[in-house]
Amino acid sequence: MKTDFAPAQLSDPAMVSSEAIIRSCVHCGFCTATCPTYLLLGDERDSPRGRIYLIKDMLENNRAPSRDVVDPLDRCLSCLSCMTTCPSDVHYMHLVDHARAYIEENYRRPLGDRVLRALLAFILPYPGRFRAALALARAVKPLVPLFRRLGLPGSFIAMLELVPDFSLRDVRGDETLPTVARRGRAILLRGCAESVLQPAIGAAAKRALEREGYEVVVVRGETCCGSLVHHMGREADAAAAARRNIDAWTAEIEKGDIVGIVSTAAGCGTTLKNYGFLLRNDRAYARKAEAVSSLARDISELVEVPSSRRSPAAAAITVAYHSACSLQHGQKIHERPMRLLAAAGFAVASIPEGHLCCGSAGVYNILQPDIAGRLRSRKLEHIERLAPDIVAAGNIGCIVQLSQAAGRPVVHTIELLDWAGGGPIPAACRTLSQFAASSE
Repeated sequence: MKTDFAPAQLSDPAMVSSEAIIRSCVHCGFCTATCPTYLLLGDERDSPRGRIYLIKDMLENNRAPSRDVVDPLDRCLSCLSCMTTCPSDVHYMHLVDHARAYIEENYRRPLGDRVLRALLAFILPYPGRFRAALALARAVKPLVPLFRRLGLPGSFIAMLELVPDFSLRDVRGDETLPTVARRGRAILLRGCAESVLQPAIGAAAKRALEREGYEVVVVRGETCCGSLVHHMGREADAAAAARRNIDAWTAEIEKGDIVGIVSTAAGCGTTLKNYGFLLRNDRAYARKAEAVSSLARDISELVEVPSSRRSPAAAAITVAYHSACSLQHGQKIHERPMRLLAAAGFAVASIPEGHLCCGSAGVYNILQPDIAGRLRSRKLEHIERLAPDIVAAGNIGCIVQLSQAAGRPVVHTIELLDWAGGGPIPAACRTLSQFAASSE
């Protein structure tokens, strides 16, 4: 795509990067075939190619963002399916992130939108605040039908509907961990939302890593990875979170023997692997950020399932695997979790249209509830046709999104692998007859 940026504009490193990304687009339109919003809305502006045109015009001409540009970019899920499809390797993620930061700096949103975004940024990245807000939300959730009749904003209703009725905590089993050769130390990211909503996921990951011979390290001083605010265009806040984490983890890395910084939330993992790019122009942090990104691992990248631990009971359980966008498109990890589940003995089914987003996408299901609801319904229809016993996913956002209407347990992949390796039954599955029978 031809560009015409002025030399002064290209003195900005962010603009240099975006200009190169724009030029790499060859207009082929392959991205339209896999873009969820284009599939639903059929508008070229709601496709990656259309958004690239809008971004190009806005940046190249130093235009103040208008609603005609902001709305299509707000409707982008950042699912990155277009990057998997693109034959020209257009790095759409970095381009749309830059555009959102530009909009955040140069566009004044309506008051209600500003308040909602500020509230999400103030609460979600902080477990203590999130826990208190969750308790309040659970108390008023029964009033949702009344709020709907009163015509309260759809984002407020969606936020309450997404609130789970309780947090799934871990129940420890009587397992004695096998004696295995020590393989190094793994830093386990606790995360923000996941640690509040389903702390059992982190506990399962810890057990699974310890079975593999890793010493699990939880680092004091770490914070939210920054992805939630980054997707809202708050680049400075995201960079600040990255620096705090890098400081905390670097001190641990320097002690030696760290094999990975492990995430159980795919969205967090994608962000960690992007720290090097986020802080590429920060002289004090660029090298350390690259080091952290090189160590970032999804939990499925470190866990193995030796045949000696294959669970015969698992064969009676059909698992529909939902491949989180941030895992399959952001980190290019798609087949491995399914292979691990199959190796553990589960009957694994791949969900049709698995490349399409479920509609979670960080806080997208709050900011864009209508599109998110349509994508969730589409995903659940495919799941229903498979009639699985349970659904597995590698991202807390997807788990919460699909749990609202799945009609069956939705659990993290690592919870199933942990159970197959001798850990407790996942909390969401304790009423499932196959699991109950296998635990007797």
